[in-house]
Amino acid sequence: MKRMTLMTLVLLAMAFFALPIRAQRANNFHIRRGTNLSHWLSQSTQRGAARRLHIQEDDFARLESLGFDFVRLPIDEEQFWDEQGNKLPEAWQLLVNSLNLASRHHLRVIVDLHIIRSHYFNAVNEGRADANVLFTSEKAQQDLIDMWYQLSDVLKGYSNDSVAYEFMNEPVAEEHEQWNKLIAKVHKALRKREPQRTLVIGSNRWQATWTFKYLRIPEGDKNIILSFHYYEPQVLTHYGAWWTPIGKYKGKLNYPGILVSKEDYLASPENLRPELDKFVCQWDKDRICQDFRDAVSVANKYGVQLFCGEWGVYEPVDRELAYRWTEDMLSVFDEFDIAWATWCYDADFGFWDQQRHTYKDRPLIELLMSHGK
Repeated sequence: MKRMTLMTLVLLAMAFFALPIRAQRANNFHIRRGTNLSHWLSQSTQRGAARRLHIQEDDFARLESLGFDFVRLPIDEEQFWDEQGNKLPEAWQLLVNSLNLASRHHLRVIVDLHIIRSHYFNAVNEGRADANVLFTSEKAQQDLIDMWYQLSDVLKGYSNDSVAYEFMNEPVAEEHEQWNKLIAKVHKALRKREPQRTLVIGSNRWQATWTFKYLRIPEGDKNIILSFHYYEPQVLTHYGAWWTPIGKYKGKLNYPGILVSKEDYLASPENLRPELDKFVCQWDKDRICQDFRDAVSVANKYGVQLFCGEWGVYEPVDRELAYRWTEDMLSVFDEFDIAWATWCYDADFGFWDQQRHTYKDRPLIELLMSHGK
């Protein structure tokens, strides 16, 4: 055999390093049907005994028996750290307990950092947009990473096949590239700690489907699940919801069909009509499919699972309209192989009544369990 020259060795080395990096092994964190355990460790003022008793083992057992295979568990910064950044021990213990109970009942868990002090998804609607400094503050971004370092220190012992991290809920960045840059920064930081952990990443502007065309995630990482939220048409799903402008509409609704008739539109208060403009139109299963198109395309491009992390109908909404919309949503999820988690288990979009310890919407749960097997 001829002795290799120095130039040959250099060329071989260059060729080796030019080879594409093999994509990491994909975890077995595969999900189908889930629900959000909302208003417990997130968006709640309950503390002490009330918080400890809110979610118990029987809740996880119930979800397992119904046929759910995972839960999304929202958590808020204010429940886990005080304003000086010190840990608040009881919330951490509740989180660990819930993961252990979920495992006992064969439920995977997505730990979702839902609200942080530097970013709140509904701040714009509540006149507090100035409080959202995350996308313009290097310190706030490092604080987010540090929170996940501390969460990782506690959660890294759980199997990659059983626990995933959603490092931020419903980003609302002025520019889509601000969110893309933060994704890259947090992804890099977490991958140094946990190379194989499944990360759930949503799109900008409340994880809307229409912003997926602007979303960029790291290439070649198969342990990513892309997430969107869908409450459209909000005039139906949030009918009467006090916290949204569209909730002020009191007229009639149709689904499927023309959501708001021209007559009802003209009969509504003039200052509400700009909110209603996009709902004086046909809305049905085909429209839902159309809205999902970009999200499905981007997930296929990256070769990762797609997940609808929030969807549902506000409890006071006419149930027949709610069930028709829910049936169409489930059919589209099935058609495009999209995993889903309802919003939510036991709060004002849910099917279970914790106070009375009974189902408050049995037809809804039966409809949900008829799909996504």
